[in-house]
Parts: sequence; structure tokens; C-alpha cells
Amino acid sequence: MAHIVVLGAGTGGMPAAYELKEMLGKQHDVTVVNERDYFQFVPSNPWLCVGWRDRESITFDIRKHLERKKINFVAKRCEEIVPEENYLTVDGGERIDYDYLVIATGPRLAFEEVEGSGPDGGHTHSVCTVDHAEKAYDGYRELLEEPGHVIVGAMPFASCFGPAYETAFVIDADLRKRKMRDRVPMTYVTSEPYIGHLGLGGVGDSKSVLESELRQHHIKWICNAKVTRVEAGKMFIDEHNDEGEVIKQHELEFKYSMMLPAFKGVDAVANVEGLCNPRGFVHVDEFQRNPTYPNIYSAGVCIAIPPIEPTPVPTGAPKTGYMIESMVTAITHNIANDIHGKEPDTRATWNALCLADMGDTGAAFVALPQNPPRNVAWIRKGKWVHMAKIAFEKYFIRKMKMGTSEPIYEKYILKLMGIEKLKD
Repeated sequence: MAHIVVLGAGTGGMPAAYELKEMLGKQHDVTVVNERDYFQFVPSNPWLCVGWRDRESITFDIRKHLERKKINFVAKRCEEIVPEENYLTVDGGERIDYDYLVIATGPRLAFEEVEGSGPDGGHTHSVCTVDHAEKAYDGYRELLEEPGHVIVGAMPFASCFGPAYETAFVIDADLRKRKMRDRVPMTYVTSEPYIGHLGLGGVGDSKSVLESELRQHHIKWICNAKVTRVEAGKMFIDEHNDEGEVIKQHELEFKYSMMLPAFKGVDAVANVEGLCNPRGFVHVDEFQRNPTYPNIYSAGVCIAIPPIEPTPVPTGAPKTGYMIESMVTAITHNIANDIHGKEPDTRATWNALCLADMGDTGAAFVALPQNPPRNVAWIRKGKWVHMAKIAFEKYFIRKMKMGTSEPIYEKYILKLMGIEKLKD
């Protein structure tokens, strides 16, 4: 009997646990370790920050849903991983032994890399967790009482830019509904070298599409922007040219700001020698295994993927939901093969697929494969994307409660787009 421990219970960890249990059956044990006792659907957080959602609608208690599928659950923070002896420890000193470890922790939010940033003791908000999005909503309500300049965007080393664009457009849409948009100037500040880069080197015509949207919604922008520090009500920004030289320094006053932070690996993972790159992201081979510790697999935001291209201000490559789903399936099949004495044979298809909401419309991106040159690269815009993301939110949460092991993105979003399957 093998014991597989899944570290993390997000959009990678939960499906991984369900797929592993479905494939391996009762002969083997699966345990999920997560520092929180609830699941949160992170893609909905931009809606939460303007009050279009609440915590109850996008979170649920994990334990009963996992245990119904005979999956063990430990709601404690992982403190240390000891891969040489195949165990980890959690808060309180409890030891959990494993035969296989699947790391799906997501990132550590590195607010400390920009002085004065972040919602806990800093001066900027975040939509990276439901707790942060709730604080962002508190700040947004203060903005409604006393309107002023809004700054939204992403810090250096950010790697998932979609939520920044979404937050900017959702705030714009909400203010328009309230007849207050004329009292709130907005600026989009990003480490991307150009609008629509998205950490992907652009997708199709994303540059012109998103520039056009920002213009139409009266949102100014600063690209190649390195935020150097934030004070109460003031952001300091170095704007770079394509050679990386500082060409202008900005001091922007603001009433409200949501800035996505840099990502790093969580401490318990980053501290394992030979497991990660210098920023704490897990090295994986083509089968999602770590080369140093081949019984450790990893999926999602916490894996090491090189940037698509060098940029004047550092940016990372995003890991979107469809890509994570593919990683999880590869891990499941390869662990099953190893248990049965076979060689790994399943590779993830690293394709980027994203539904970005814009408040009352939206944009869908497909990059196949993620890194250019691509076989498919397109962007489509329309109200259908807005409606599709709303429907997908409900669909995904329902499937996580049910304990499905089916490929959710392929079953739902690709069908909505009129694509039966993405193949390399």
C-alpha cells in the first residue's frame, strides 16, 4: 500500500487528490495537507473586491467533501519537508510519512520585495486570497465614500497578470453602474513591457485589444514599471525603456490601489536543498517529477517555468487553470505507473487558456502551446466571456464539492469556445 500526500488544496491540489483516489482505489491512501480548512475559488476574487461576491459564495469547508471520497485531510501548515526520509512535519510537530508527495501549494506572496506594499501593514490591496479580497472590498467602500485616484497593476516578478486587468475593468464597471466613474481617475501600472504581454509575450492581438479597452474605459497606463516603494497614498515608480534604463520616475498619489505582488515558493518547499530554483519554485521534468527527488511531483503556480522572454522589468510566466489540470492528470498517471513498476509515460500539455472578465464583457485567450511560436494564438472578446466565467465559477465549485475526477476545463470551457480538445 502506498501513501500519497498532496500538499495544498487549491485548484491543483483538490483535483489531484480526487484523481489519485479515483485511479488508485482503496488499496492506497491519499492525504491532503492544507494550512486552511476551506477551499477558495481564487479567480472570483476580483468580483469580491467590489462586493459582487462574498466569502460564502466562493469558499467551502474541505473536510467533509474529501472524507466522503475516503481521502484524509490535515488542516495544518506544513513546517518542514525531509525528502531524504520521505516525511513532512506540520504545525504542532506532527509527522506525516509519504511514499509520494505532490506539491500543489500555490505561491508565497512576496510583498516584502516592495517596501510598503501589501494589505497587512502596507498600503496596497491584493486579490490573491479571499482574505485579501475582503480587505480590498473594505478599502473599496472607503473609496466610494471619498473618491480619488485608483492604481491597479502588478509588481516586478509578478507572473499572473489576468487578475490585475480584471480588477481594473471590474472596478471601472462598478463605478459606472454607480454613476461615479467620472470622479475616479484610474492608472494601470505594470511590470509588463507592453499592455497585453500577460507574461506570455502577448497572445494573438492581445496588445491592441487590451490597449483599446483601456483607452475606451479612460484608464491610463505605465508599462515597464518597477514599483520601488509605496507610502500611504503615494506610489513611487521607475519607468524603464526596452534596454532596461530608467527613463522616468513617477510619484503617483492614490486613494485606492490593488497591486499583484511578486510570487515565490512557500517556505517549507523553498527550504529543501535541491528541490527548487532560487525563488523557491519546484523543478520538474517532463513527467512533473523533481529530478533530485523522483517521488516528489509538483503542479501549478509553485513549479519552476522560465519566463517566456527577458523583459526590462522582471516578469514571470503564468500557470493557468487548463495547464494545471493537465499537470495534475500527468502526475496521477505517472504515480500510478510507478506504483505498478512501469515507467512514466504521461506529459502535461502546457497550453494557456484564460477567461478574463471585464465587468460587463470579457476576453478569452488561447495560447497553444504557451511558449511562442504557437500553433494557435487568439483572443476573442464579448459578453459571452463574462457570462461564461460566471457559469464556470459555479460549475467548478460544484465539481470540487462533488469530488469529480473528470477534466473540468476540457469538458466545459473548451466546449464553450467551440474547441473540442487542445492538442500539441
